[in-house]
Amino acid sequence: MKDLDAQNTIELLNQIMEFELAGVVRYTHYSLMVTGPNRILIVDFFKAQANESLLHAQEAGEIITGLEGHPSQRISTIEETNQHSVKDLLQESLNHEQKALEMYKKLLDVVKDASIYLEEYTRTKIGQEEMHNLEIKKMLRDFS
Repeated sequence: MKDLDAQNTIELLNQIMEFELAGVVRYTHYSLMVTGPNRILIVDFFKAQANESLLHAQEAGEIITGLEGHPSQRISTIEETNQHSVKDLLQESLNHEQKALEMYKKLLDVVKDASIYLEEYTRTKIGQEEMHNLEIKKMLRDFS
C-alpha cells in the first residue's frame, strides 16, 4: 500500500463537496421550474437528486474533517441557461452528473491503494453516478 496524499485528497473532497452543494441548489431550482403533464414525477425525481447531493456533500465533509481538513463553505458555479423545458433540465442534469463522475474518478486515482475505506467510498460514489447517468439517458430517450 502507498501512503495517502491527505492534502490532495482533502482538496479533491472539497471540490466534490462544493460541486454536490451546487447540485442541491441546481436540482431544487429544476424542481421548481418543471411544467407539463409529468410534472409531479419529474419534480419528485429532482427533489430526490437534491437530497442525495446534500447527503454526498455531508459525507465528503465528514471525511475531510476526519483527515483533519477544513470543509469549504463555497459552492461551485451554477450556470443558468434559462432553458427550462424538461428535456433541457434533464440534459443539464446529465452534464452535471457526468462532471461529478469525473471528479470521483479523479479522487479514486489519488486514494487507490492508499486507503481501503476511501477507495470503497469513492467506488460506491462512482457506481451511483454511473447509475444516475444511465437513468437520465433513459429519461432523455423519448425526447430524441
